[in-house]
Amino acid sequence: MYGEEFYVSFENIEGFNRVDNYAYPGMQMIVISQNGDTVLRYNDLYSDLADGIDYSPLVLYAEATVADPIYSNNDYSLVVNIWDKKGEGTFTANLDFTVVPNDQIKIESNHISYDEIYLFSQQRQIVITDNTSGFNENIFMMFEGLEGFREEAGTVFPGLSITVIDSEGNLILDEEDLLGESGMNYSELNSRLAPNFILTGTHISNPVTCEITIWDKKGDGNIKASAQMNIE
Repeated sequence: MYGEEFYVSFENIEGFNRVDNYAYPGMQMIVISQNGDTVLRYNDLYSDLADGIDYSPLVLYAEATVADPIYSNNDYSLVVNIWDKKGEGTFTANLDFTVVPNDQIKIESNHISYDEIYLFSQQRQIVITDNTSGFNENIFMMFEGLEGFREEAGTVFPGLSITVIDSEGNLILDEEDLLGESGMNYSELNSRLAPNFILTGTHISNPVTCEITIWDKKGDGNIKASAQMNIE
C-alpha cells in the first residue's frame, strides 16, 4: 500500500570470508519502475560498518518506504545485491511488487483527476495506512497532482470543505470553505493541497467519518475523499 514501509530480511546468510570472526557485507538496494527507470537507489546500506559484523548467525536486512518517487497503481521491481567486501561471494534477490492506494479512502471525482490521496500524521511523520490516529494529532489529507481546474492567467479558484461526524451522527467539525475567495497558483495546487484537522478531547464514538470536498469555483469540477478513522 502507498505509504507503507516494508523490510526484506536475509537470515543466516553464509559464505563471507571472516576476519577475526568479523564479516564485511555490502548491500545495494534498487527499485526500478516498469519503464526501466531507477526510482530509488542505495549503493551500500552497510557502508558505515567499517569494523564489520561479528554476530552469528548473520542477518542482513533492507527497508524501503513506498512513497514518492514511488506511486500508486504502478508496478516495480526491487533488486537487492549483496557482496563480500573481503571475498568474491555475491548474492542477488529480486522482488516484483505492485503499489496500491489505501482502499479505505473513498474517492468520488467529477472532471478532477489526481495522482495520490493519502492521510499523513504530522507528529509521527508517517503516512497513515491503518486509518488510526490519536487525539490532538494533526492529520493531513494530502491531495497530489490535482488537475482539471479552470485557469485564469495561471490562477485557479478552488473551494475546500471539511466535515467530521462520529458514529452516533454527532457533527464534530464543519468547515464550509477554508480557502475563501482568493485564488491560488495552479502549480501550487497541482503540487500538493494539504487540508488538515485536529480532533481534541479524550473520548469519541468511533469510527469517525472524515470527508473533504474540493471544488472548482470557476468550473464544474469537484472531488470528494472520505475515510472512516478510529481515534485512540
